[in-house]
Amino acid sequence: MFSLNQLTQFVAVAEEMHFGRAANRLRMTQPPLSRQIQLLEKDLDVLLFDRSSRAVKLTPAGKAFLADARRLLQQSERVALSVRKTSQGRTGILRVGFTGGSVYSGLETVLTSAQATIEDVEVELRELVTMDQLEALSEGSLDLGLVRPPVTRPDLASHPLLREPLVVAIPTEHELAGLTRPVDVTDLHGVDVVMYTPIESRYFFELLSSVFHEASVAPVVVQYMHQFHSMLALVNLGWGLALVPESASKMHFDGVTYRPLTTPRPAQVELDLVWRIDNENPALARLLAKLVAETPVDPAPRGAESDT
Repeated sequence: MFSLNQLTQFVAVAEEMHFGRAANRLRMTQPPLSRQIQLLEKDLDVLLFDRSSRAVKLTPAGKAFLADARRLLQQSERVALSVRKTSQGRTGILRVGFTGGSVYSGLETVLTSAQATIEDVEVELRELVTMDQLEALSEGSLDLGLVRPPVTRPDLASHPLLREPLVVAIPTEHELAGLTRPVDVTDLHGVDVVMYTPIESRYFFELLSSVFHEASVAPVVVQYMHQFHSMLALVNLGWGLALVPESASKMHFDGVTYRPLTTPRPAQVELDLVWRIDNENPALARLLAKLVAETPVDPAPRGAESDT
């Protein structure tokens, strides 16, 4: 069977119509070039060139083979380029998991960085609750996850992607909605509040429980929910207030007013990037290099429990 090198030599002779010029073009001497063309003709069992006159001419078979040879060479170049791009993380597939709440914050950051860094890579998005993301990461069916800390699995690594403050979502008719100052956590004592579930949204439940405890505040929990949009829908109906990450205020409800929250000490909401330590996807490595460089925070391993 002929080689790509023989195809290159054949195309050079066919385009130059002269063995000497083709040999110079290929940076080789003429005798080896002639032998390679003869071997190619033997493999194909056909004459490609008419050597009966002083000028070299393609035979009908040679003319037909020239188009195929050029196409094969172009395909081989595309394959080689694709392989190089894959090894460099510039093409392929990157599977990214995210929770519903991260749509309004971290997911945009990841997708923007992916578009700028691995533009030819197909990003496959999967909306999964946190525990399902961790399982998928561990089994290798997911490359990158967006979850709440901490991450405790030894096979997974994490890095903080962003931190943002809490804000208070208030029914527009509620007296606290008219404040011209930020809402202080002490303003929530005895006030109806939609709270996070302690299992599905453990991260937020423990964060707010700590905030309320430190401020000696006891709100009245009227309902437990684990998704931002569900909590805000209840706020919109006037059931009570809710504390959500600032990015959740992008969700517009006619009956909801958002106000900053002050607490005795900063109460920041964190979203982490999580990946399997031994993941060898080059696209993941390229994207992580950019994301970690843009968020230079101590990437101490953590684990995740919240789905919001």
